[in-house]
Amino acid sequence: MMNQQQLLRQARKLQEQLAKIQEELGNETVIGTAGGGAVEVTLNGHGNFVKIKIDSSAADPQDLETLEDLIGLAFKDAQAKVSALSQSRMGPLTGGLGIPGL
Repeated sequence: MMNQQQLLRQARKLQEQLAKIQEELGNETVIGTAGGGAVEVTLNGHGNFVKIKIDSSAADPQDLETLEDLIGLAFKDAQAKVSALSQSRMGPLTGGLGIPGL
C-alpha cells in the first residue's frame, strides 16, 4: 500500500507533467477548414484564435450568408481538432479519468 509521501510525490509529478503539456499545447496550432479549404481557421492548442484565411472564391459580396456559415464550420472543425489534440496529449497521462478541463 502506498504511503502519503509517495502519493504526494506522484501527485506533484503528475501536476508538473500536466503543466508541461499545457505549455506545449499553447505552442501548437490546428487548422479547421470548410468549403473545400476555401475558409481556414487557425487556433492554438488552447483553443484561442490565431488567424483566419479566406480564399477569394468564398467572398461573394452577394452571398455573405454562405461565407458566414463557412467561417462557423471552419471554426467548429478547428475546435474539434483542438479537443482531439488535447485528448491525445492528456489521455495517456490522466489514464482516461475524465478530469474536467483537461
